[in-house]
Order: sequence, then C-alpha cells, then structure tokens
Amino acid sequence: MTEISGIARQLSNVGVAYAGEIASAAGRHDVDPKLLAAVAAQETGGPGANAGRNIVGDGGHGRGLFQIDDRFHAFARSSAAMDPAQNADYAAGMISGLLHSYGGDVHKALSAYNAGRPDATGTITQWTDGQRLGYADSVLRHSVQLGGTPAVLPVQTGAAAGGSGGDQQLIGEIQQEIAQVNQMQALAQGSPFDPTALSATPQFAPPPSYAQLSGLDSSGHSRYDVSYAGLIDDDDSNS
Repeated sequence: MTEISGIARQLSNVGVAYAGEIASAAGRHDVDPKLLAAVAAQETGGPGANAGRNIVGDGGHGRGLFQIDDRFHAFARSSAAMDPAQNADYAAGMISGLLHSYGGDVHKALSAYNAGRPDATGTITQWTDGQRLGYADSVLRHSVQLGGTPAVLPVQTGAAAGGSGGDQQLIGEIQQEIAQVNQMQALAQGSPFDPTALSATPQFAPPPSYAQLSGLDSSGHSRYDVSYAGLIDDDDSNS
C-alpha cells in the first residue's frame, strides 16, 4: 500500500482527480498509473487537462470517469459505474486485458479500448495548439503531460497534419473502401446488410469481443492475476 499511496500522491501533485482510485486500480491490474490517468483525462477531461470527471456523457451512454458505454457493458448499467473507484477498476481491467491481447502494444490496446479495433484511429481530438490526434495518440500526449514516457511518437491526423498525418488519412480512406467492397460482396452473396461496416470510425459498433479481448470474466474483473506494486519505485520522473 505504501507504493500505491506514493503513486497516488504523484498523480495528485500534477492535478489528477481521483488519484487514489486510479492508482489503486492500476496496481490491481498491472497498468501504468500515468497511462490510466491519461485515459481518464482523455475521456472526461479534454485537451490539456490532467483530470477526468465523474460524469454521464456521450448522449447519456458514457458512464463515469472512464465513460464505460452502457450499450455494450452491463457494468455501465449498474449504479457501480458512477462510483469512481469501481469505474476505474473496470477500465483498468479492460486495458490490462487488451495489453495482454496485443502483446503489450499500448497504441493498439488504446485504439481497441476506444473503437473496438487495434488499428482504428478512433475519436479525433483537436488540441489547443492545432494538433489533431487520433484517440491513442491523444491519450499518449496526456500521459507525457503527466510525466509518463510515450510508447510511440504522436501522429497528427487530418488537415493539420504533415506527411505522416496525410498517410493516416489515406489509410483511413483505403480501409473505408475495403469495408464498402466487402459489404457489396456480402450483399451479392445474400448476407445481411451491416451499415456499421461502412463507418470509417465505428466507435459505437459493438466490439466483437470486448470481454474476450480484455480478459474480463462475467463479473467484469480481469482474469490476469498480476501485481503492479512490485514494479513501482518512488521516482516520479518515470512511470
């Protein structure tokens, strides 16, 4: 508990709300606490913010600090979803499972957390300096702001981007065309029409296997029994 308290103090010192709840959840699920705090800041804080908020968002579907969607998660339809500690624990369990599923690739895990696919751009956030970042890159920018180490260099997306952002846009267009071709082939073969397949960023299409990818059991808890506390030191220069 000493390590968890130290982490909570570090997070609180840089303005993270619910620092204790986030640090405890990160410790239980072996997730970098600065990364978990960055997800909260992305979900309910906003560009440049270090703190998330315990709110109902996304047209009434996103619940709590980590905006767990009540359309896809039974947990979000319970009163527990608005308890910051339980909300953080559920989100940490999902992220931990996704990290395991994608071999520790933080970018893929974050993309899947947001949009259900490891290769998705996801929600686009425009920062105050004009940078337009996909979901994973925006979370990683929050993480760096909190003192974390970036897993990958951020890639701008859209009109504000340079060459690499243009590549991301082109990739998105190609993926859209592939989805349309696949859908037309399915129609030709008499398969049911799936309108979500035509969406370039299907954030609200039900992820094919959130629980399976995230390693959650039927109660919403991670099946991985790993302790993060033993990996933590008190050096706040590093996550």
